[in-house]
Amino acid sequence: MLTSRTCRERTKSGEQCRQSPLRNGELCFWRDPEHAEAAAEARRLGGLRRRKEGTIAGAYDFEGLGSVPEIRRLVEIVVTDALSMENSIARGRLLIAGAQAAAKLLEVGELETRVEALEATLTPRLAKPARRR
Repeated sequence: MLTSRTCRERTKSGEQCRQSPLRNGELCFWRDPEHAEAAAEARRLGGLRRRKEGTIAGAYDFEGLGSVPEIRRLVEIVVTDALSMENSIARGRLLIAGAQAAAKLLEVGELETRVEALEATLTPRLAKPARRR
């Protein structure tokens, strides 16, 4: 039976650290004094990235990729930016890819509407008990 090793240190809340220790060591990257400077820099960069993501999301009114409207918004952003680029083969390919993604989103949206209409029609019929003759 294999057991996984964990860091021997405890977290600030007193719980056992669940990170894997470094190879040939007992401490994880985040708690090993030899890597303290690199860990601090990694934390700093992670914070900068989260702030940057928030700023960009606000500037572009972009919320993520969790729904068709959110994906549609990303395609709109990319196509709009591509239209302002200098004319090139890469720009043409980007615009074609954006158009293909948009067409697929329209197709999915249309199918979703049709399925909802079918479900709205069939659900009441299926809920009624069958008559016995």
